[in-house]
Amino acid sequence: MPKLKTRKAAAKRFRATGSGKIVRRKAYKSHLLQHKSSARKSRLSKLVVIDETNDANVRLMLPYL
Repeated sequence: MPKLKTRKAAAKRFRATGSGKIVRRKAYKSHLLQHKSSARKSRLSKLVVIDETNDANVRLMLPYL
């Protein structure tokens, strides 16, 4: 059986925790930040576990995660 290929775009966006959950970063934190509050920027900085509806698709894209 051939090796499975990793989707490189997904590999840059997701990573696994020690318990096997997949986490991602939040959007809207790269530029245009001066009008956003500190609380909002702090919230956007945190990692979040991906939604269970996307879990199977992300795992297909990352076979060795």
